[in-house]
Amino acid sequence: MHANAIDFEDFELLQDETCVQRIIAAKEKLGKRAVILAHHYQRADVYRHADLMGDSLKLSYLAAKTDADYLVFCGVHFMAEVADILSSPEQIAILPDLAAGCSMADMANLSKVERAWRELAEILDPDEVITPVTYINSSADLKAFCGEHGGIVCTSSNATKILQWSFAQREKVLFFPDQHLGRWSGYKLDLPLEQMPVWDFDEPMGGLTEEQIKKAKILLWKGHCSVHQMFQPQHILRFRNQHPEGLVISHPECSFEVCKASDYVGSTEFIINTIREAKAGTRWLVGTELNLVGRIAEEFKSQDKIIQFMSPMVCMCSTMARIDPQHLAWALENLVAGNVVNQIKVPVHEAKLARLTLERMLAVSK
Repeated sequence: MHANAIDFEDFELLQDETCVQRIIAAKEKLGKRAVILAHHYQRADVYRHADLMGDSLKLSYLAAKTDADYLVFCGVHFMAEVADILSSPEQIAILPDLAAGCSMADMANLSKVERAWRELAEILDPDEVITPVTYINSSADLKAFCGEHGGIVCTSSNATKILQWSFAQREKVLFFPDQHLGRWSGYKLDLPLEQMPVWDFDEPMGGLTEEQIKKAKILLWKGHCSVHQMFQPQHILRFRNQHPEGLVISHPECSFEVCKASDYVGSTEFIINTIREAKAGTRWLVGTELNLVGRIAEEFKSQDKIIQFMSPMVCMCSTMARIDPQHLAWALENLVAGNVVNQIKVPVHEAKLARLTLERMLAVSK
C-alpha cells in the first residue's frame, strides 16, 4: 500500500447503500481506466457492479483484451494471479481483499508438490513418466512448476481433453489440487478407479505402496472444494423421489457419487448454458455454488424453469464473499486518488513458466 493510500478503516462501517453510490461515482471518474471483473460465484451486491462476468479464465482473457490500466478482480487470489499473467505488463491486477483465497488451491502448495515429486523419484523418473496437471484453481507457482516439468493447466470444461494430451506425453499423471475433477475426468476416459489412487500429501509416499504407484495412471492429490463437497447422493435421491421428472446437473468438483447420480456434469458455463437451452417448465437440481444458483433461478424464472440448490444447507464460497461493497469502494477510491492497493504481481520468471502452461492448454483445447 502507498504511504498516502486511503485507509480501509474509513470504509469498514460504511452502509451498503452508501458504498453503492461511492462505487458508482468512482467508476464514473475512472472510466475506461478500470475494469471490474466478477466471477460467477461472487455475491450479488458486488456482482452488480461488474463490467465483465464469467469464470476465472474467461475473465482473465477478456480483461487482457481491454485497454484498462486496472483489472479489479472480484474473485479470489489465484484468479487475480491469472489476470496478471495473461495481461500486458502495463496492466495492474488488483484484488479488493487479500483475504479472498481459495481453500482448494491452498491444499496444494509448491513445497508439498515438490516433496511429492522427490518421493516419486525414489521409485521412477517423474520427468520421464509423469505429466503434472494443475487445475486452474491453483497458485501461480504451481502453474510454473507444471511449466518447468512438461506439464499443463486444465479447467473444469477441458480436463478430459487435457488428460488425453498428458497421456500422449507420458504414461502417468499427477493431478492437483482437486481429486474429484481428476477422478471424474479419468472415469470419462474409462480408467478404472483403482488406477486413480489418492495421493495423501500428509503421508510419506502419499500413503501409497510402490505397487500402487507403479499401477496408477492418475495420482489424485488429496484436495477438494469445500463448497462442492457439501453435496451428497441422498440430496439427489430425495429430489428424484419428490420430482421424478426433474433433472440433476452438477459441477465436476462434486464427489464421484454425486456426479454419477447426476443427469449432466460440467463446468459453470456448461451448467448455465444447459439450463438456458432446456425446455420451458423444466425443474432442475443444481450442484454448484449458491450465489450462482440463486442468480440463474432468477434469470430463468420467466421461462417457468424451477431451479433448486442441491444442499439443504447454505454453502457458498465464503472466501470469495470476503470481497464486499466496502472493499470494492475502498480499492476504487484509492485508484481515483492515484493509489494502487492490493496489487497482485506474479514474479517474472514464475509468470513466464505459468503462461507457458496456459498457452499449452489453449493450444490443446482448440
